[in-house]
Amino acid sequence: MKVAIGIDSHKGSLAAAAVDELGRVVGVSEVANDHDGHRELLEWRRRLDGQVRIGIECSGSYGNSVARMLVAAGEDVYEVPSNLSHRETRRQNRGKSDSIDAVAIARVIARGDALPRPRINQRFEDLKLLSDHHDHLKRLRTQLANRIHKHLMIVRPGYDRSLGSLRTEKVKRAILMMLRRDGSVRAELIKRNVKELRRLDAEMNELKLEISGAVAATGTSLTSQCGIGSLIAARLLGEVGDVSNLRSQAAFARLTGTAPIPASSGKTVRHRLNRGGNRKLNHALYFVAVTRCRLDDETKVFMERKLSEGKTKKEAIRCLKRHLANVVYRNLVADGQRLKEAA
Repeated sequence: MKVAIGIDSHKGSLAAAAVDELGRVVGVSEVANDHDGHRELLEWRRRLDGQVRIGIECSGSYGNSVARMLVAAGEDVYEVPSNLSHRETRRQNRGKSDSIDAVAIARVIARGDALPRPRINQRFEDLKLLSDHHDHLKRLRTQLANRIHKHLMIVRPGYDRSLGSLRTEKVKRAILMMLRRDGSVRAELIKRNVKELRRLDAEMNELKLEISGAVAATGTSLTSQCGIGSLIAARLLGEVGDVSNLRSQAAFARLTGTAPIPASSGKTVRHRLNRGGNRKLNHALYFVAVTRCRLDDETKVFMERKLSEGKTKKEAIRCLKRHLANVVYRNLVADGQRLKEAA
């Protein structure tokens, strides 16, 4: 008998539920999220008969330690995205509790969907952490720049027509010079924000260099592809992890949310937007697609062909993202094979 176990991880506790192939609950357990609790959970799992697959929600945060322990014990472990388990919980319509969430995670695993493995490889996990931190700093910078713009439009209306955006050091210096004799509270806040913007820019530049070095250390060939720089490569490697955990190009397309979803009716044959998969991976592929549309001649021909077939520009971009998913997958597989042979 095949058994699927779902683990709902929290800061202080782990709720686990086991279901059979038909989704019927065959066991429930709740343990502390610490060393003793992990050992108790493993003993509970070993009392279950049959072939076992384990799914963990939040294996990158509160469930990371138990995921590492289970993988080290030789268990078949997967990461279950929260959107899939939440959808399953709504379908059950039984309210909300840790045990109910664990059952939902187990049923997602029992369906046999193509799911990623937990990020156990430290190098890939480091790339994800660095990429996430860069995105965090980028959001902070955007908020800060918007705040400066808002205040400047009040004290110096139309400043942007002569100075432009806050991207360059020249513009920042010009703003400080423009307000040097203004002692109002708003002007002082602008000066402080500009100094903070400088600090953020310096930190982001240092982080980009760190990410570039970490990507180069992996020996990846992704950066040889048009439109994929160090930041995008770090995002792809950090989110995918070990590509050998994926069965095929189709599984990778589902993971990235680029697998086409039929939306045909009558004589109309089309595919709609896939809102599933890892949205960070999907966004990275979108960025690559837009860049290649601008710089790559082969991509321009591809887009023209899709547009001539009657597709809208958005639909053509989706087709391009699906093609790029195959390109990235083949690159990752080739890199993994090359490193394996070198070892």
